[in-house]
Amino acid sequence: MRHRIQHWEQQTLLWFQERLRRAWLTAAMKTATFLGNGGILWLTACACLLFRQQTRRASLTALLSLVFSALVCNAFLKNLVERARPFDKIPSLQFLIRKPHDFSFPSGHTSSSFAVATVFLAMLPLWVGVAALTIAVLIAFSRMYLGVHYPSDVLCGAVLGVLFGLAALAVMPLLLRISWLPEAVRTWVGA
Repeated sequence: MRHRIQHWEQQTLLWFQERLRRAWLTAAMKTATFLGNGGILWLTACACLLFRQQTRRASLTALLSLVFSALVCNAFLKNLVERARPFDKIPSLQFLIRKPHDFSFPSGHTSSSFAVATVFLAMLPLWVGVAALTIAVLIAFSRMYLGVHYPSDVLCGAVLGVLFGLAALAVMPLLLRISWLPEAVRTWVGA
């Protein structure tokens, strides 16, 4: 069964390479991946949301979801699973960006993107959440399109991201009730 899944994933990535790759789409996918690098897009969005009291709590909750994603996916799971990148295992696969030096499973770009999208869907106007989810899907797809992740890396990254978003939504209210938290902080956050 595992061999079949691996074969299907390899064939899927090669199909992307042979059937989908176009110059304009490659440029768009490189941009999407760049926006996901280090969570730069999400960190920028959260920084902007800190300026309005109505959106501070959503910003801090999204930042917490990014912390969960970075710790669990990038610092722990990638090093535990140690899955090689597709371009290291599929000789005919052409990767289109600089080679990442960490492991493949799960996709950190996807995890962080879906974590923030989950928080934004729950805490901000629907159009903001839908926009974040759309960007998360584009970032996730770009990782496969560019040859740096298998479909299962991306799928698991998305599931984990949703779970990290839900965890942050559950934990943030508890953090804001900590007795030693200064009242000025609670007021600033809007708690």
